[in-house]
Amino acid sequence: MRNPVIFRCRHAKPETSIAMPLAVGSKAPNFTLKTKTADGLKDVSLGECLASKPVVLLFFPLAFTGVCTKEMCDLSSGPGQFANFDATVLAISVDSPFSQEAWAKQNGITVTLLSDLNKTVAKAYQVVIPNLAGIGDTSARAAFVIGRDGVIKYAEQTPTPHDLPNFAAVQAALES
Repeated sequence: MRNPVIFRCRHAKPETSIAMPLAVGSKAPNFTLKTKTADGLKDVSLGECLASKPVVLLFFPLAFTGVCTKEMCDLSSGPGQFANFDATVLAISVDSPFSQEAWAKQNGITVTLLSDLNKTVAKAYQVVIPNLAGIGDTSARAAFVIGRDGVIKYAEQTPTPHDLPNFAAVQAALES
């Protein structure tokens, strides 16, 4: 197990440090999370998604917040930012699948939203912000590109929840 690199988060308590996300070249932890569809709750597995395409895995802090809404709406608009790269885009937050569904319907979000209510996947990818804004632990804003071999090709955790990932770098990782 590698030693995580530590940095300070402006939105956490001053004494709180956050581990950097899993490194490029690491094996991506597999997971199965719930999504809410018109037919009910459905399991989505990283391993099953990787069987056919690379995966862009996006973590975001909370539904119904300004930056998260902008990010997911931008990804959902038009033909899709990653349509040319034949990748599956999965977005994970600590919200319930029912909240995510209501948020998606309200905002026209078409990206597959996955509920990590227990924060197990955020912890596995080392992208947890402790006590965000005094309301509790949540996932950081982060982006990963995972190849069909299950290896992380790109990893980024933004400096603050207000910053969006470098989508040009995500696209470059998908192209290579």
